[in-house]
Amino acid sequence: MPANLPPEAKAKWLKVMEAKTPEEKLRALEEFLSAVPKHKGTENLVHWARRRMAQLRREIEERRVKERSLRSGGGASFYVEKGGDAQVVVIGPPSSGKSSLLRCLTNAKIEPDDIPYSSIEPVPGMFIHDNVYFQLIKLPSLNVENPDSDQNSLTLSMIRNSDSVILILDASRDVEVQYEAIKNLLRENGIYIIKPRGFVTIERRPGGGIQVIGKLVNGTAEDVKKLLVSYGINNALVTINGEASIDDVEESIFKETVYKPSIVIVNKVDLADNDYVRAIVGKLGNEIITLTASLKNCKIDSKTLGESLLKVMDLIRVYTKEPDSDTYSSKPFVLKRGSTVGDLAKRIHSRFYEGFRYARVWRIDSFPAGVKRVGINYILNDGDIVEIHSSL
Repeated sequence: MPANLPPEAKAKWLKVMEAKTPEEKLRALEEFLSAVPKHKGTENLVHWARRRMAQLRREIEERRVKERSLRSGGGASFYVEKGGDAQVVVIGPPSSGKSSLLRCLTNAKIEPDDIPYSSIEPVPGMFIHDNVYFQLIKLPSLNVENPDSDQNSLTLSMIRNSDSVILILDASRDVEVQYEAIKNLLRENGIYIIKPRGFVTIERRPGGGIQVIGKLVNGTAEDVKKLLVSYGINNALVTINGEASIDDVEESIFKETVYKPSIVIVNKVDLADNDYVRAIVGKLGNEIITLTASLKNCKIDSKTLGESLLKVMDLIRVYTKEPDSDTYSSKPFVLKRGSTVGDLAKRIHSRFYEGFRYARVWRIDSFPAGVKRVGINYILNDGDIVEIHSSL
């Protein structure tokens, strides 16, 4: 995307970044686009800006529809508030099995669509695995033939807001073609489902200058500072996850890049050759967790799916125990790997953190033996049982 923009275009981009409302952003983008020189080096940037403008127009219209709906007391909801321990969106091409997955794993009353792209509303359901609650959201089908469609705009917006992604593919068609097309569509919109070699986030700040954290492969922190200043960004925290180039930094000025931990489910394996299924699962499995299913008959390993979701999201289950109790809670707290006893105490109640004295920790597979006393910075593991002692 980097295109060696003239100073006028960079100045107008600053107005885009400063815009607060979708309407302001849309007007600022229109002015920015008018200042971008049109040549081969700016093709991707122009295409991205036009797509972003279309998304903003859709967002503005959706808000108006919602406001009218609220005034009239009815209407459809295009977004689903997060629930459970993690929100996982279910995406894929038409007729791949998205509705069937929810029908098999949740209490959602849903049937497959007879007509491709006819379903335009997200449908939620709760998948419970080992007392961990995954809120599955079936999203409208992705249209790779018309990547700038309004329906894609809705789906992409909800993917960005989710914690994780399940991508369902149809084994009765070319699985690799489906996978690459959807992966590329998401990538074009700044969404990675495979953890990239490196990606950049830029957090603008009110002061402090420009700080750069991470590994830059073809430049220095000073180069990053000069680049950002040329766009009118004088105070920011630039975080490089993995390693990145100067071009990656410039692209991140325009695109908000996100990584969404993901799983692929190859569905309809009963309709495909066994050797083909094994080969494609092996190939995709080299870069992403890939499971198989025959969802028409609800044949899916739900335990493996649940454990895979925990793995890709880097989540752990931590159980709590009351002092003097002989047992522990059946419902775990779900925390990011690397969380401490202090993080757990805050999740339970601020008074446990503020008055923390010590904690006792067991492994769930050896309870009630093997207890150890730990402090507030002790890093928890999956399956730990924690008893917190507080003075408050």
